[in-house]
Amino acid sequence: MKKHFIIILSLMFLSLELFSQRAEINFNNNWQFILDDNQSFSKENVNDFNWQTLNVPHDWSFEKGVRKGGDQGQGGGYHDGGIGWYRKTFEVKKQNLSKVTYINFDGVYMNSEVWINGNHLGKRPYGYISFRYDISKYLKQGKNTIAIRVDNSLEPSARWYHPCGIYAPVKLIVVNPTHFIPNSIFIKTPSIKEGKATVSIDAEINGDLKNLKYEVKLFSPEGKELVNTCKKLKVANPTYQFEIENPRLWSPESPTLYKAVTQILDGKRVIDELETIFGFKTVDWKTETGFWLNGENVKLKGVCEHWEGGPVGGAWTKPLLRWKLQSLKDMGINAIRPSHNPTPPMFYDICDQIGLLVMDEIFDGWHKKAPQDYGKQAFDEWWQRDVKEWITRDRNHPSIFVWSLGNETHDDIAPDLVKFGKNLDPTRLFTSGAGNPEDMDIEGVNGGSETKAFIESKTFDKPFISTEAPHTWQTRGYYRTQTWWRDNELPGTYELPNLTDKEVFFYEGINPKNWRNRKQSFNSSYDNATVRVSARKYWEVMRDNPWHSGHFRWTGFDYYGEAGLAHGGLPFNLFMGGALDVAGFKKDLFYFYQSQWTNETMIHMLPHWTHPRMEKGTVIPVWVYSNAEEVELFLNGKSLGKDKPGSVWNEMQCEWMVPYQDGKLEAVAYIDGKEVKRTSFSTSKQPSKLKTSIQKLDAEDSFTTSYIITSEALDEKDNLYPYGENKVYYNIQGDVKKISMENGNPIDPTSRTKSDYRALFFGKSRLFLRALPNAEKASITTASILGDKALYITNKITIDAKQIQIFGTSNSDDLEIRYTTNGENPETNGKVYKGAFQVTDGTTVKAVVKLNGKVVLNMEETFGKNKGLFWGDEHSKDMWIGRGINIAAEEGILTGEAKASEDAHHFKGSGFVKFDGKEGAVTFYKENDGAGKEYAIRFRYMHNDAGKTYPMKLFVNDIYIKTFKFVPTGGWVQNWKFVNAKVYFKSGANSIKLETTGESGPYIDELFID
Repeated sequence: MKKHFIIILSLMFLSLELFSQRAEINFNNNWQFILDDNQSFSKENVNDFNWQTLNVPHDWSFEKGVRKGGDQGQGGGYHDGGIGWYRKTFEVKKQNLSKVTYINFDGVYMNSEVWINGNHLGKRPYGYISFRYDISKYLKQGKNTIAIRVDNSLEPSARWYHPCGIYAPVKLIVVNPTHFIPNSIFIKTPSIKEGKATVSIDAEINGDLKNLKYEVKLFSPEGKELVNTCKKLKVANPTYQFEIENPRLWSPESPTLYKAVTQILDGKRVIDELETIFGFKTVDWKTETGFWLNGENVKLKGVCEHWEGGPVGGAWTKPLLRWKLQSLKDMGINAIRPSHNPTPPMFYDICDQIGLLVMDEIFDGWHKKAPQDYGKQAFDEWWQRDVKEWITRDRNHPSIFVWSLGNETHDDIAPDLVKFGKNLDPTRLFTSGAGNPEDMDIEGVNGGSETKAFIESKTFDKPFISTEAPHTWQTRGYYRTQTWWRDNELPGTYELPNLTDKEVFFYEGINPKNWRNRKQSFNSSYDNATVRVSARKYWEVMRDNPWHSGHFRWTGFDYYGEAGLAHGGLPFNLFMGGALDVAGFKKDLFYFYQSQWTNETMIHMLPHWTHPRMEKGTVIPVWVYSNAEEVELFLNGKSLGKDKPGSVWNEMQCEWMVPYQDGKLEAVAYIDGKEVKRTSFSTSKQPSKLKTSIQKLDAEDSFTTSYIITSEALDEKDNLYPYGENKVYYNIQGDVKKISMENGNPIDPTSRTKSDYRALFFGKSRLFLRALPNAEKASITTASILGDKALYITNKITIDAKQIQIFGTSNSDDLEIRYTTNGENPETNGKVYKGAFQVTDGTTVKAVVKLNGKVVLNMEETFGKNKGLFWGDEHSKDMWIGRGINIAAEEGILTGEAKASEDAHHFKGSGFVKFDGKEGAVTFYKENDGAGKEYAIRFRYMHNDAGKTYPMKLFVNDIYIKTFKFVPTGGWVQNWKFVNAKVYFKSGANSIKLETTGESGPYIDELFID
């Protein structure tokens, strides 16, 4: 395979020499990788026989998966960092040695260093920026070797999950010595008036200009040449200007793209050529009326989105990225804020094409925010180079309408950042997400803009945008009628009443007795689980206030990380603020936005209508989101009346209070009295079938086709069983690679990349695949042992297995299932499965699936009354009423000799922190949802050393507060006590550090915040 690739690449170089002036060569495939560190790996010749062969994009942290104590901590979803090396060999023909060759990286996280043939090229600290090196002088005829060291040894280096490795495309760019300098083309449209527009094109050329010409051609969206100019080159930075008749404007509704072709000519021979996509649009910001696009007052209906949001970590291919962005566009958004960093260029290409305005953001902070982030490691030395790369690379994209310089940060550097940025692009304005608003053109405010007190009292002297709002959380398939506030209801917030007097739903992912804190509940899908405001109310606020330019919801997709701050820590490993879950399944909230932001008729109903443990007659709020004129609800064929979607926030959903009974719940939407859409649920029995569907994502650019395999648990009448949680097993055959398996479950510890199964989560799960280069055929065997995990509905079990062809020609395959219920090996002692069978409480069913006589799947599922979801009652969570927030010490950032332990008894959470006579510190992080204010905090500790007080210093946000003295508690095993303090927490993220002062420290168990 390796030899075959080298031959192909060699032929590519030869053909490029003969037929093209510029070559951009896909350099993604056939890298060698090792998760280890040895400086000898930089040498030209290394024995890499035992290294892994892979294609980039690659994210080794995601592939390794979640680990208790993972290097990235709670912020990174308990994933690891480390140091990895990549190597690749390629052939160069002699005639190409006279060319200039760049190697271009779209994204390597982080602290990458590159060698070519043993020669060190440089280092790039920032993991979220593209970069390139001129490797020409180090190339030689024949075999050449490139080596890359990626250093993520200092963790956590971000406040959310970050990738590790070469997570974005790589290419070789081969040009003549005279060529366009990378990122030097700058297309501006200084004047756009009715019927005419001016286009100005700047360029910078490297090399000898003697006797050369410079030609520019502009092409319409249909590819028709509109204008061209060709002149003798006199300067290295030429500027041409054109007039275009009747330009068609770019907008989210009509993303019209033009093309500029710039050429350096030697007579008629093309020396270098670049194609640049651009568009025409006008942008205006007004303090009184907000955002204007192409002369129209437009509300920015946006989402924030981490590059890593969704199911693949950081290793996005272009087909999968297009699926992700189109999913958000389908919800009705017109804008997106990549948070809090630039993305690889293909992101902006897709936004240009599908019509998404981009608030392009460069940094999270201008100083340390995470313990080992770019702000700490490299910002001071590198920010100018990184800002220059960012703006010059992205400034031609019509989708980008504003630059954002930072997020929840403050520093005197802000004016310099703005000035530096405007020198690179004077055509756009600058903002930030709550960073030095006084220095920005547009005032961006994060979560603080969600409160009634802010909205009704705030006055502005510049345009305003909610850069993060609203923060509402939903767990797909989970419902509660009682309002839930993350840190208790805050003063000055809009009211969010309960939907019923008493709670009617009593299932949980974890028994509340085993929660580590009150955050470890799932979050309700009724739009009543929030930090400060509901999604419905905030849409009303931004819609009805002319000065409110719009919002960027936190977030579009769920993402890995921030599991402790938001959800209390392990077993939670991801953040549930998205309108789509991390598998890409749409939450109910998705359809709320779609009902408000899209025109195509839609209807969506919630909750499902399967409640086997609910007493008949219990009144359930039934909501329908629709953009039709009115909706009628039917239960078992009987009309329950009509309702109209309203414009007031709590009337935006149609609503009925329905006494529960089994049957069919159906909603019918009408316009002008005529039916236009309908949807229904029928009460489901136990799952007995596995439905599998395949979505193909077409190959594009250098990326092969991707596939999304969706599995759903159905009953015998093909109704979705909404509590389905059985494992779905996959055996993959042929020319595809597994990217991940994902179900959206925030507490599922199963490996997303190494396991051969993933459990259904509320009835659904997914497998993500990528075709290998030159793929010819692929198939999967998928199977599940299906039934009600708790045996509450019935003790009947079925096994469903199928062989499914993904692409290519299919074979005639023979599937056989054998199973046991007594713990024996099903391959040797199992019965042939012929139909449903019954089990008793506590039974483990084992099964094998044979394909053409060979075992391809080994399966196991245990059933019993204490298995699966926890089913409680109205008092199950009483112990958490009125309690503040507690954070386990072992979830903090441990430095020095501080270590997590489980040696004592009666600690809370999964352990505590000990120092063993040595020095160290533990740092906690607390998100303050409201305004800055004073809090009471307590540390739970233990020791039994007579005469010792183990003094420890308390710091909040790096400011010294006091020194605690820890008196003996009477034991080293189970006698815990508290020390107390009052501290001031600023709005947003706060760090709380306890540090020893030369006498070591006691056992530290928890931080309580009241």
